Amino acid sequence: MTAKTQILLVEDDTHLGFLLVDFLESNGFDVKLCADGALGLATFETEKFDFCVLDVMLPKLDGFELAKAIKKLDKEMPILMLTARAVDEDKIRGFNIGVDDYVTKPFNEVELVCRIKAILCRVNKVVTSVPSNESIYSIGSYSFVHKDRALACESEQRRLTRTETDILLVLCRSKNSIVSRKEIMEQVWGEDDYFVGRSLDVFISKIRKYLMHDPTVNIETIPKLGLVLNAS
Repeated sequence: MTAKTQILLVEDDTHLGFLLVDFLESNGFDVKLCADGALGLATFETEKFDFCVLDVMLPKLDGFELAKAIKKLDKEMPILMLTARAVDEDKIRGFNIGVDDYVTKPFNEVELVCRIKAILCRVNKVVTSVPSNESIYSIGSYSFVHKDRALACESEQRRLTRTETDILLVLCRSKNSIVSRKEIMEQVWGEDDYFVGRSLDVFISKIRKYLMHDPTVNIETIPKLGLVLNAS
């Protein structure tokens, strides 16, 4: 028997929370409901979850801070945010933290389930969509091992997140050649849209910082075409 997906739901509206628990469980998920951000974090720290659904406006610890704390504990944890405000700034703030998607209240419960399943499918694809490769890639004075998610330079070694690893692998495989943003997004996230594009920008910025110790290495943006990893 396949184990059910364990969802942490943090929602301070008790009525909505119980409705969502019932609906999600009727769709095959196991759900733990918490009514505030602090309790949500304490529960995440002590129990095992596969997915988080977080309201933005929470008492004690808001959804953004909770998402940030969860990502510190588990960088790969999928997170969907529930928000009453369809504001781009809020969404960009969440995507910068590593949030996977947003649903704006009021919403259709069927849509919520579809989005959760799409994220879970995408997360699973991320593991397999970029083929594994045990070879060591040379990036100037850096060495990059995809299998170990490791980026090393001299005596320093950094462990990358799964998304950082897969983006860097796509760039390494076309080193010194242009890779379109669309190709990167489709290989890593399985889709390309505005918010995935913004998320890609955040990860590229992080990877640039990781590579900044070698001035001969850079990730160049070619307007309207894509990105190039320039390296020896």
